[in-house]
Amino acid sequence: MSYQPVTSTVLTALRDIVGERGVLADAERIEAYGHDETSTDEYGHLPEVVVLPTTSEQVAQVVKLANRARIPITPRGAGSGLSGGAIPVFGGILLSLEKLNRLLELDLDTMTVTVEAGMVTNDLAHLVQEQGLFFAGYPMSVETCYIGGNIAHNAGGGKAIKYGVTGRYILGLELVTPTGDTLWLGGKLAKDVSGYDLKQLVIGSEGTLGIVTKAIIKLLAYPTTASDLLVLFETPRAAIDVVPIIMRHGITPTGIEFMDRLSIETSCNYLNETLPYHKAGAMLLIEIDGNHPDQVEADLIAIGDLCEAHGAIEVYVAEDRNTIERIWAVRRNIAEAFKVYSPTQSLEDIVVPINRIPDIIPELERLSHRYDMRIPCYGHAGDGNLHATLVKHPDTDNRTWLRNKDACLRDLYRIVHGYGGKISGEHGIGLKRKAYLPAVTNPVEIELMRAIKRAWDPNNIMNPGKIFDLEPVPA
Repeated sequence: MSYQPVTSTVLTALRDIVGERGVLADAERIEAYGHDETSTDEYGHLPEVVVLPTTSEQVAQVVKLANRARIPITPRGAGSGLSGGAIPVFGGILLSLEKLNRLLELDLDTMTVTVEAGMVTNDLAHLVQEQGLFFAGYPMSVETCYIGGNIAHNAGGGKAIKYGVTGRYILGLELVTPTGDTLWLGGKLAKDVSGYDLKQLVIGSEGTLGIVTKAIIKLLAYPTTASDLLVLFETPRAAIDVVPIIMRHGITPTGIEFMDRLSIETSCNYLNETLPYHKAGAMLLIEIDGNHPDQVEADLIAIGDLCEAHGAIEVYVAEDRNTIERIWAVRRNIAEAFKVYSPTQSLEDIVVPINRIPDIIPELERLSHRYDMRIPCYGHAGDGNLHATLVKHPDTDNRTWLRNKDACLRDLYRIVHGYGGKISGEHGIGLKRKAYLPAVTNPVEIELMRAIKRAWDPNNIMNPGKIFDLEPVPA
């Protein structure tokens, strides 16, 4: 692709828009903005300049400048993504929303909160919990991720079975379009069929169709009671088989998290935890919440009985906050634990219909042996979204690893596609999975996405190089 560089004239114009302190151009200060949670060596790329706006108006002016100068612009939240979506692959301007982090309105009458896109999700959770409310679109990286990033990837997480993903709770958003126009999509409305639902098109578009600067978020009453079951099974298949059985019995858990033996053991060793995993080939972590303790307890007992009737070795109840936190810490730290074994890995988030989950486990074991790598599997079993993670053996050379990783991913995605699944359930396509998308997606669908991109972003300056490639219009 052919773009124009960031010149001294452009730098001066950017400083005029956001001020001297809002423009970072020296190599030391921009280094942190050249990667996300994917491999820096494999995917990292430095921007030419980092811009830190403090208002939506400044964002719009920067985007207009980028259009006039034909400079690519990459929006960025916390940089906690796992698809390379915030990496400035063509250099240019990286626009960070970290300073747009204010609470704008908490409207108790409509049970909505309006925030800027740079607010940390956990900060929002604490603010509204003081009012007995919560934001139910819960991603696993809640402590670090920004609301804008959640929207860009339609983030999910451990509570998605009961509550769904981020998009369910975004009633309205302020968008700076790829040409620099600013508009609100949606509002404080429970229903709206006034034309195309452009808001939902933006949600999950990975920053390729504009920059979300503000959002109106639907809140729910905070559940006053929660309890968890830790259920041990002899094999991964036995654990996975019970998931659709639970779902068919009319009980909706908040979440059902699956962990295979390798994931549990590695995370427990990392945390110096002593969960009773030694006799288990897999575990399910099942959460129930609500506002009626008797109902939560009844559902918990019913799920425990179902698990025991279908092969569970042990069923442990975690009712107090400390015990619940202990077992969830094991789940949350699996990825970090494997980084100690080997920092080189490929964290995947395949998704299949829940009745096909049992078929995936033996396929992963086969791929692990074929391509000489560890592939632990864990994730959101209740909605079919599994993190099958390709982990490099420390003694494997990088050239062999890259070759085997590519071949393994192509095999894995082909298998998932054959089961009616998709290659990403929550992390997105971004840069990391872009090359694999055409092999498992109807070309008509990809061309429709390209047509939308061309219409919204005629100069192809908004987060280019993500999801699919699109040549810019000649200057």
